Amino acid sequence: MANNTKGRRDFMGMALGGFTALGGIGALYAMKRSWDPLPSVKAAGFTTVDLSGAQENVLNVEKWRGKPIFVLKKSKDMKADDRDVVVGSDRFLVAIGLCTHLGCIPAYVADDHKFKCACHGGEFDASGHQIFGPPPSPLEIPPFKIDGTKLVLGEVGPEYKKMLDAGLTV
Repeated sequence: MANNTKGRRDFMGMALGGFTALGGIGALYAMKRSWDPLPSVKAAGFTTVDLSGAQENVLNVEKWRGKPIFVLKKSKDMKADDRDVVVGSDRFLVAIGLCTHLGCIPAYVADDHKFKCACHGGEFDASGHQIFGPPPSPLEIPPFKIDGTKLVLGEVGPEYKKMLDAGLTV
């Protein structure tokens, strides 16, 4: 009888250990799934913007990863800047449309060629440089790649890499 009890106890211990291991694996899997980005976030990783129809001095606002992206085709009378995204012979401002002070969305004033933030009076020029008020830095340039006349937001191309290396993206 002692042998039978020991065999049953070993079996129960192994069964309990097996169920505990399965429960631990299930818990680890659930934790990993909760850390993974949602499918909607993964899908929002890249946004393609066709620049061929852009009009001079007219602000287009796109959305990338839940943030507004300002795309402004600069007119010939606007000052050229190292932060400009050049596509063919056209120059564009491409920037995350959030004020670098507290994250408000500045409005574009086409007549003055500048962005004004209503929250605390911050101003940015048509190249995204802060020119007045409390913003501590220029508008941020999101990662991008140029593909013909299309701009792919979220992908690092050579143009963005060059800006990043020169310290122009923020």
